[in-house]
Amino acid sequence: MADSNSKPRDTRRPGAIRRLFERVMVLAAGRNALWALAIVSFTEASFFPVPPDPVLAAIALAQRHKAWIAALVCTLASVVGGLLGYAIGAFLYETVGRWVISVYHLEEGFAAFQRGFDEWGGWIIVAKGVTPIPFKLVTIASGIARLDLTTFVVASAITRAGRFFVVAAVVYAFGPQARVIMDRYFTAVMIGGTALVILGFVAVIYL
Repeated sequence: MADSNSKPRDTRRPGAIRRLFERVMVLAAGRNALWALAIVSFTEASFFPVPPDPVLAAIALAQRHKAWIAALVCTLASVVGGLLGYAIGAFLYETVGRWVISVYHLEEGFAAFQRGFDEWGGWIIVAKGVTPIPFKLVTIASGIARLDLTTFVVASAITRAGRFFVVAAVVYAFGPQARVIMDRYFTAVMIGGTALVILGFVAVIYL
C-alpha cells in the first residue's frame, strides 16, 4: 500500500532546451569535452552562430579541475579560428565573407565596424571582443582592413582570454552552487544568455 503522505512522482518530460543542456553536460564530462569546446570556439570565430561560452561553462561545471585549461583551450581555438575569419575577409570576402555577413543580417553593423578601424585600429578588437558582438564580424572586418597580423593576434588573444577566463572564474568560484543555480533558474539563465546574443546583434546594427 502506498504511503498516503508521499509526494506524487513528477513524470513530466523536460523541455527541449533542458534536454539539450543535459546532453551538453554529459558531453562536458566526457573525454572529448575539450575537443568539442575547441571546435565550437574555432568555428564561432569565423562563421558558426553559437558562442562557446555555454560549452565552456558546462565543462567548468562538470569537471571543475579543468576550468582553467578549458578557458585556455577556448581562447587558443578562438584566436586560431579568428585567423580563418581574417583570411575570409582578406581573400574571400566577395564569396564567403559577404555570405556570412548577409546570413546574420550584419551589413549595417559591418560597415560601421570597418569605419571604426580608421579611428581605433587594433584597439577596436579589444574594445568589442569582450562584448556579445559576434566575433566573426571582428575577424572578417580585420581581414578586409588588412590589419597588421601581429596586432590582430595579440588583440584577439587579450580580448578572448579576458572573456573566457572570466566565465571560467565565475563558474569555478561558485563551484557546485553554480550547478544548483543552473538547475533552479535554468529558464531564466537561458533567456538571459539568449538576450545577450540578441543585444550583441542589436549593438552591431545601431552602435
